[in-house]
Amino acid sequence: MDPLSEMIALLRPHTAISKPITGRGRWGVRYAAHDAPGFTIILKGACWLAVEGQRPRRLGAGDFLLLPATPAFTLSSHPDAVCDPRVPTDVPVRHGEQTGPPDFESLGGSFRIAPVNGPLLLTLLPRMIHIPATAGRSARLARMIDLIVEECAGCDPGREMILRRLLDVLLVEALRWRDGVDDDVPTGLLRAMRDPALARALGAMHGDVRAGWTVAALAKIAGQSRSAFAARFADILGCGPIDYLARWRMALAKDALMRGTKTLDQIADEIGYDSASAFSTAFRKRQGCPPGQFARITAAAATV
Repeated sequence: MDPLSEMIALLRPHTAISKPITGRGRWGVRYAAHDAPGFTIILKGACWLAVEGQRPRRLGAGDFLLLPATPAFTLSSHPDAVCDPRVPTDVPVRHGEQTGPPDFESLGGSFRIAPVNGPLLLTLLPRMIHIPATAGRSARLARMIDLIVEECAGCDPGREMILRRLLDVLLVEALRWRDGVDDDVPTGLLRAMRDPALARALGAMHGDVRAGWTVAALAKIAGQSRSAFAARFADILGCGPIDYLARWRMALAKDALMRGTKTLDQIADEIGYDSASAFSTAFRKRQGCPPGQFARITAAAATV
């Protein structure tokens, strides 16, 4: 499995909230940050979106936007419109004038992801992915979202499984878009996967997470000198190769602990530790608590 597919598998998107958002006249709304990936596709008209005080970005009909971790943002009919605070809901929203045909229409929604690894994995993603209508593939994404909306509205057998599969495809389709990454975020897994040398090294690590990888061995796979590879990796990923490997091993371990179907010995063996003791020591050092305690806390949180 390639690194991007593994990341999506650990995030496990499992539910979507999809709703129509319309507007007429002059309007502006402001939302606080929340821990859920959000998306929108503009169906009619245009709007202006500004993330955390940045300059507004115009979104036109057919544009698709993905926010892997939704920060505070404003949405408005004009870049200088006054924005009133709003709270996210799962029902249709109408902005501005409440009567008359809307001059703006969009479909907005959010994904729910596994909370255990969400914070770590989302740091590997760009802040924003914008796919303009002129790029052509937004129509493909729109068809996927239409299927999600249709499935959410029904109650047919297998609904949850179909939703999970559709969300997987939607996320991967948007994440692998080569030209939609916000240039203000230079680091991340997506940028690394577009670098042939780093992609080979990442593929090797993910392909055999148990191996005793060294920077020198990974540099050889990348076809670079040790120093050049280490510098390039840190510049693009925001951490060193061995630190990245350790983070990924811990992500796999936390996922396994959350599922509760494997022993510590099994987890240790699968992610490259010589013993459960060595794994527990490494886990405690990085997570601040032993694996058993982490599993109990996670299980308790899941029942709340």
